[in-house]
Amino acid sequence: MRFLLLIFIIVPIVEMWLLIQVGGFIGAVPTIGAVLLTAVIGLAMLRRQGLSTLLRVNQRMESGELPAQEMLEGIVLAVSGALLLTPGFFTDAIGFAGLTPVLRQWLVKRLVGRVNVFQGGVVGGSIYRKDESHNTFEGEFWSEGERHEGERRVEGRREDEH
Repeated sequence: MRFLLLIFIIVPIVEMWLLIQVGGFIGAVPTIGAVLLTAVIGLAMLRRQGLSTLLRVNQRMESGELPAQEMLEGIVLAVSGALLLTPGFFTDAIGFAGLTPVLRQWLVKRLVGRVNVFQGGVVGGSIYRKDESHNTFEGEFWSEGERHEGERRVEGRREDEH
């Protein structure tokens, strides 16, 4: 929490300082133009990278794999896009770093090691799995009137009901 508070205080101060320094060196109008230009270039790059990531998500899902890395890349791309829309050179630099495929994939690989991803489940039932770090309840559900493939009914009830 304190880390986020520091970021929200320090980053705007750094941005203002950089804008004042650049504005003093090249002038106010060229500085504003540079900020707008970086936003336009960044959004074009974001569009290209986002579509590429979306295509990889679709390919992984069609092959039956969980696109965990691609989903995290999408999150990094969204944050990078928000940083590019924020006026300033410091946030633009961080945003462009997130749009660079090599840096983004390096960051995502570090994040994947810290994120737990569970895949699977049982149709018509549930699984309770106790993990050392936390508990996870997995399962699927449906309304009473629905029928599902492979389910047999006896006297209006599912066979496993008593």
